[in-house]
Amino acid sequence: MELNNEHSTTGRMHPEGDRNYCVILAGGKGRRLWPSSRESFPKQFIDFFGTGRTQLQITYDRFVKILPPENIFVCTNREFASIVEEQLPDLPVRHILVEPVNRGTAPSVAWAAMRILRRDPDANIIIVPSDQIVLNEEAFHRSLETGISYVKENDVILVMGVKPTRPEPGYGYIQLGDQSCKSGVYQVKSFTEKPEREFAKLFMESGEFYWNTGTFLSKTRYLIETFENQFPEVLRNLKVEKPNYTYEEEMEYVSQNYPRYPNTQLDSAILEHGENIYVMKCDFGWADLGTWHAIYECLQRGPEDNVVVDSEVMLDDSRNNIIKLPKGRLGVISGLDGYIVAEEGNVLLICKKGDSSSLVKKYVSEVQIKYGDEFV
Repeated sequence: MELNNEHSTTGRMHPEGDRNYCVILAGGKGRRLWPSSRESFPKQFIDFFGTGRTQLQITYDRFVKILPPENIFVCTNREFASIVEEQLPDLPVRHILVEPVNRGTAPSVAWAAMRILRRDPDANIIIVPSDQIVLNEEAFHRSLETGISYVKENDVILVMGVKPTRPEPGYGYIQLGDQSCKSGVYQVKSFTEKPEREFAKLFMESGEFYWNTGTFLSKTRYLIETFENQFPEVLRNLKVEKPNYTYEEEMEYVSQNYPRYPNTQLDSAILEHGENIYVMKCDFGWADLGTWHAIYECLQRGPEDNVVVDSEVMLDDSRNNIIKLPKGRLGVISGLDGYIVAEEGNVLLICKKGDSSSLVKKYVSEVQIKYGDEFV
């Protein structure tokens, strides 16, 4: 498949599109894509494919076509706030929600939902990662429209799922339960995050499991109710103490109280512990820019099944590799079969492609211990 960043002709969502809001999650460290993704500059801020736009910018572009720009928010942490501001200059600073401390994606979404609900009690919310690959944007937008129409009429949280094409151990797997009144929408029966390859193969072959894209849709009010059933009272007391609080008072309250949240990821909070959770079958050419192996599987392969990502390379008797080199570098590779070759800054990684997710994270930890943060 080829990466397609052409502008979609899809227009704004209708009807009542102004009540749809998007929260982009951009606080991840991206260690599984090391060394291209680094602690100080992770994958969502990289122009990984040489398109002229970073993954965060591409995600923003995708939504600004269908939503009013003032309805888009970005969640990140303090280390990356200035990068978000620089890469999204049209986004108001007040639409960048910066965690005072890192507490996972679920608390940051809870805060964003609180902000949105105060602005519009009838708002619908779309939560989306900043680093996913979408090959067919028009199909993605159509799925969003279908999903929004469903959550507007039902007190549910809806996740967009795509059919597995391989036993990928780096993704989350959602088991389909009973079909709802809406065609293509099913109750979530179970969720397994990053299973071993053997289990991933069983899941795929059963036909009962879909990949979790990490894109969630809901009425904002219902999403907050779901969080309130799981989390301790943290930010919700603000509206009790100060019903007419200002932006400055909100920020001060968040700074003082946010650290009381547990460290919880959104996928776990919703798919493992939430109620009335549904999955919608989607088909828009999706991949998570999370692991080298996943990128290899989703991109178009060249001669001898090599994937060369925005790099200058001479290959001889080499196959099944994924290669990513910096600009100005030339790679001459001979006799290599099934490897990752990735260089960025002061690190060159050469390792078997295989199940690269856990392997690369292990290397990052070992390098950090032995050589220090400058190599991570």
